[in-house]
Amino acid sequence: MPIDHTQIAALSPTARSKLTNHRELLPGLDGRSAGARRFRDLIGQIVADQGGLDRLSESRIQLIKRFSAACVIAEQLESKLAAGEEIDLHQHALLVSSLVRLSTRLGIDRIPREVRPSLQEYLMEARA
Repeated sequence: MPIDHTQIAALSPTARSKLTNHRELLPGLDGRSAGARRFRDLIGQIVADQGGLDRLSESRIQLIKRFSAACVIAEQLESKLAAGEEIDLHQHALLVSSLVRLSTRLGIDRIPREVRPSLQEYLMEARA
């Protein structure tokens, strides 16, 4: 039986998973480790760059998660390199290549979000 995605979207938040409701990053992730915090921070920053969570499709959210995970792994490798440890350059090059491909899909330009009321409208209302 095929899945009717409109029915999933219409479910109440209590009937959906925490992942679907964006209350959890990954299943069973504690979220207190340095890597998990960095992962969460990257997702939040990229979502903001993309105009906010309410403007993103689920596909784009999934791409942002994959991009963020690859960033965390690349940063961990680069920390080892900076500390004088050897790293797998092939693995690093593949990560960078993947990041470039994902960033072209996501777009790297910041999307401004329209704020209502505008500053002028707010000031006029405040004076009234």
